[in-house]
Amino acid sequence: SAGRVTQTKQPPANPGRFKAAPIIHHAPAAKAAQAGPRVSLRDSASALLVAWDACLAQDTIDSPISRAVGELRGELQVRQARTSLSPGVPRQRTKQEAVLMLLRRPEGATIAQIMKVTGWQQHTVRHFFAGLKKRQGISVTALERVRQVGPGAQGARGSYSVYVVAA
Repeated sequence: SAGRVTQTKQPPANPGRFKAAPIIHHAPAAKAAQAGPRVSLRDSASALLVAWDACLAQDTIDSPISRAVGELRGELQVRQARTSLSPGVPRQRTKQEAVLMLLRRPEGATIAQIMKVTGWQQHTVRHFFAGLKKRQGISVTALERVRQVGPGAQGARGSYSVYVVAA
């Protein structure tokens, strides 16, 4: 059945000395998409901290768990401060921002130009274009397609397309 968790016990290697911990097997969930929206790791960590703070007795205990919760709290605050400095403004001097600057030029950019600037492979550039559309809603279109066919109609070596961000 989908989503069922089963437990099995393995026999201990040294039966007189240690108890075997149960091994948990997770069956694949067939309807994982219907379970609800995906929760990010940051949201899960924040929920953990809220639950931790709700238990007042945890503050007085000095244990590895309470120290780990303290480190988690500090890391979340640092990341939140980093992202709240400029909400809605893309980070500067990233490869993604460099590609977007090239694509926003009136003359656009070829995949070869983007590969030279970023050091990416051709398939990575094409994947980036697809990700822009899917994740950020930015559509990339071909402004111009230049076809260079060799003698005797031999393939398309030297052909290229110029891409721009769609208006």
